Amino acid sequence: MKKFGLLVAGGIAAVVLLSTIGPMVGLVVSLVLLYFIAKQFLKADSIWAKIGLGIIGFIVLMAAFHNVPAIIGAVAAYVLYIIYKKWNQNKTIKFKEESDPFINFEKQWNDLNKN
Repeated sequence: MKKFGLLVAGGIAAVVLLSTIGPMVGLVVSLVLLYFIAKQFLKADSIWAKIGLGIIGFIVLMAAFHNVPAIIGAVAAYVLYIIYKKWNQNKTIKFKEESDPFINFEKQWNDLNKN
């Protein structure tokens, strides 16, 4: 039953991730452009170059804000990663020590007989 829940959650996360690939690419491209525009803005000496780069930077910043749903895609990718780790996790079986003295006696007796 646990695997079925992981499968359903993974399926939903995969659909969300696939539907937000476009905004994710757009966000990455606009952030890279914004980085280079900011670098050129700081290097510019002319006031007109700074004004032009500021206007272009503002337009690219608005494009980046337009692609904010890509954050949902990043969360979906993280959920897929967590589900993948849980799916491949080895099950550890913990044995509970009995507090019954007779069971402990039989266990110790068997250990003595093995030696």
